[in-house]
Amino acid sequence: MNKRFLSYIKNLLLPTLILGGVTGTITGLFIVLYRVAASKVIGVSESAYAAMREDLRLVPVGLLVILAIAWVTSLIYKKVPEIQGGGIPTSIAILRGLMRFDWLKNLIGVTAVSLSTFFVGIPLGNEGPSVQIGTAVGRGTVRIFAKKSPAWDRYVMTGGSCAGFTGATNAPISGIMFAIEEAHGRISPMIIMVVFTAVMFTQIAMKLFAPLVGLNPDLFTGLAGNVRALVSAEMWIPLLMGGVIGLFSVVFLKYYKLITGVFKKKLANISMFVKVLVISVLTLIFGLISYDFVSTGHSIVEKLIEGHVAWYILLAILVFRMTVTLGANTTGITGGMFLPIIALSALMTGITGQFMVFAGILDETYRGVIIALGIASCISGMMKCPLTAVVFGVEALGCAQNILPVIIASAIAYTLTEIFGVKSINESVIKNKTDALSKGRIRVVKEALVTVCGDSFAIGKQLRDIFWPSGMFIVSIKRKKASDAVIDEYGEKTIREGDVLHLRYSTIDEESTKQELLAIVGEQELVTSDVSQA
Repeated sequence: MNKRFLSYIKNLLLPTLILGGVTGTITGLFIVLYRVAASKVIGVSESAYAAMREDLRLVPVGLLVILAIAWVTSLIYKKVPEIQGGGIPTSIAILRGLMRFDWLKNLIGVTAVSLSTFFVGIPLGNEGPSVQIGTAVGRGTVRIFAKKSPAWDRYVMTGGSCAGFTGATNAPISGIMFAIEEAHGRISPMIIMVVFTAVMFTQIAMKLFAPLVGLNPDLFTGLAGNVRALVSAEMWIPLLMGGVIGLFSVVFLKYYKLITGVFKKKLANISMFVKVLVISVLTLIFGLISYDFVSTGHSIVEKLIEGHVAWYILLAILVFRMTVTLGANTTGITGGMFLPIIALSALMTGITGQFMVFAGILDETYRGVIIALGIASCISGMMKCPLTAVVFGVEALGCAQNILPVIIASAIAYTLTEIFGVKSINESVIKNKTDALSKGRIRVVKEALVTVCGDSFAIGKQLRDIFWPSGMFIVSIKRKKASDAVIDEYGEKTIREGDVLHLRYSTIDEESTKQELLAIVGEQELVTSDVSQA
């Protein structure tokens, strides 16, 4: 074996397999237990609401429980603020290097507080916390098993987040697409290797462990058999559903902007405890009317698949769930928005489907395919992830025979949100989070020259493969040999020992940026200069 091949095995292949495998296995086991715990908590919550509906004298007890939960969770939020809000946008911000967090506090905090969210019945899901749990497990794996290689941190966390998504939805290919389309927006061999490994080990862990605890890992058990294949003459159905959900996505995203503005301007000085309490009490009031108004949204999707619910009831549930889900997320209550948003799209498509059945355009046998197309369109429109929408539609929504309809519906929804210029829900949440974190802090722009040290993380890797600190880019690379001094036009040169990197970065935390950079290129004295003085 030559030296280059040995270096490839030591510096890339083995860390990928070991760290990705450990992260995927631990995440898979943890998510199985978490999903079982969540289902038990939701079952207890549903029973408690049923008991209160039968005997209203129990309502004051419910209010006292909610008061205690709101007080305890508000204290936890003060200690671990990064667990607030949706787990997916939080994880994406961490993976992009925009947020710092303590992995162990995050792991414990997200698990405990999200379970309390499910107990109250606040309409937030478990897939966001699952992604955040996987992210925390990824960092913990690096901190425990690879202390001397901190540059692997964001790669392994990416594998963990995708493993968490896979564990929550039982959609491994969609989990892989999450890294490419949502988390980093690029394809890199290193990202692919780590994510593939983590997702593979998560799937293995779930297949082995889930049956032992009686868990069905599928997201929706009743959908696959109810999705009929559409023929060429029925392609107007995905066109219509893509248009309906695309416009609904625009309304939803503008509504989120409106609610965020109200919370920032009108409710900024109200304590977290009061906000959590108000959202929880609203949830209690409507949960007493019907449990369909509250909880993750999984049960209402199953009902829409299995049977008929009056359109005006669906409309009331839609308006309430949309308002409270967005309010809870803006407040910072821990829980995911992926499943609640899917529930909203299913409600909207359910209403649309009922009108088409009433008008004699379609019959009841189209209900499943309409809901599946609506969910796929929602992922494409609200989350701006058309590729993930298509894969998820085929993989998790029973649309293997409807690939073209899913593509059509997803494309229409995505196009409409682009025409109206709305940002994805995750990007909007990330911006609000990072703006809040950087408020009052001074941003500096610096330049520096660094030399790639021997045995550093960067050696043998392409520029495109490296997660440089957030806000940093490489201006140029100077080689030791004059004949190879200029980087090629695609920016894909393999980095070698002794390369001098001219880089520029913008940051509000210069010390952390320096530490992250030196973990990549090797320890050395870093001399920087202000760009304005350069």
